[in-house]
Amino acid sequence: MTEQTRHREHETETQGTDLPSVCVVTHPLAAAGENATRSLLDILSAITSVALVTADLPADSEIRDRHELVELTRKGAGDSVVTAAGRFLLNQLRMCRVIADRDEDVVLFFGATSYLLPIIAARLLGKTVLVEPRGDVPLTLRLNWEQQLPDPVAAGLAGAVRALERAGFAAAHGVITYTPEMARQLDLHPESPTVYPTGARYVRTDEFRVQQSYADRDRVVGFLGRLDEEKGIRELASVAAELPDDVTFRFIGDGDLREWLEQDLAGEIEVGRVELTGWVDHDKVPRALNDLELLILPSQPTEGLPTTILEALACGTPVYATPVSGVPDVVRDGDTGFTIDSREPTALASGIEKILDRDDLAAISENGRTLIEREYSFDAACERYRGILRSVAGYSS
Repeated sequence: MTEQTRHREHETETQGTDLPSVCVVTHPLAAAGENATRSLLDILSAITSVALVTADLPADSEIRDRHELVELTRKGAGDSVVTAAGRFLLNQLRMCRVIADRDEDVVLFFGATSYLLPIIAARLLGKTVLVEPRGDVPLTLRLNWEQQLPDPVAAGLAGAVRALERAGFAAAHGVITYTPEMARQLDLHPESPTVYPTGARYVRTDEFRVQQSYADRDRVVGFLGRLDEEKGIRELASVAAELPDDVTFRFIGDGDLREWLEQDLAGEIEVGRVELTGWVDHDKVPRALNDLELLILPSQPTEGLPTTILEALACGTPVYATPVSGVPDVVRDGDTGFTIDSREPTALASGIEKILDRDDLAAISENGRTLIEREYSFDAACERYRGILRSVAGYSS
């Protein structure tokens, strides 16, 4: 039975459930946020009734056909700081009005953890409020604003957003994080009774699975994702150029730096030491991950827990990643993968060589798959959220 089939059966079983209904609230959704939100809605809809309140949902999103939706506006956050601030406030007021009209028992702010006005409004309306950060939003905003504004101004604005987020954490009945380490990096205590440090993330384990045994894989390492500045692509280009001749570095994906890579690594590409696959459709990603001996992901400190890491481990592909946010709870050094100590290209290249020379990589590959099956399957994610909703059920304001 596939996970999709189980999902449909779960949705039927939610009729008559004793779990509280949930209204998920998000900020305007870009592609990455839309994917994460869709996953969360799949989990919640399998165990209870759920609706989504959001803005700027992609026109082709599957969410439109699969879940009840209230779209506040088709406008995104905006390019300028002033426009973004105006829409930020206006969307909060719209959310307050919508939440007041909703019947759901629980309001879950997913990523929108600095939306203090609707958080407080939901509390005053007697609803149970949960907030779930997807990463370090204030830091993400600061890095973006530093491209437009003087550093002190960007830092001040980001500090204001962080203060709003902290106030949102305090006002909510509970805070959900992906992993305990993510909670700590957000200055939350995983042992606190109002913190739920193992939030529901899942991988479609029937789709992302081991298709090629680790022993049969070629000496290929690679990166999968957007080829842009924030993903460390320029550093990875230097790493690719430093690796031994018998190791191929494969860039899987597309982005603004695709043309730059083709020029900078022209010699390595010509002799086959570097490969650029271009865009890979999502249904072909499992095959692409199965072709790697090692996935290199110098994760940004802004990220909560990159889905690519979970998908790679599900395919039996060890991951070499920066130990930020929730990553160390999944990429366990020497057990399911390896942690990056330095993003300096020479150090990264040396680390890759040492990893490929290990004689226990097949066991590490198996450990990664076992971890995903045990903790990040769809069923495991549903069970975790059942526990969270049971815990907050009947919680009075």
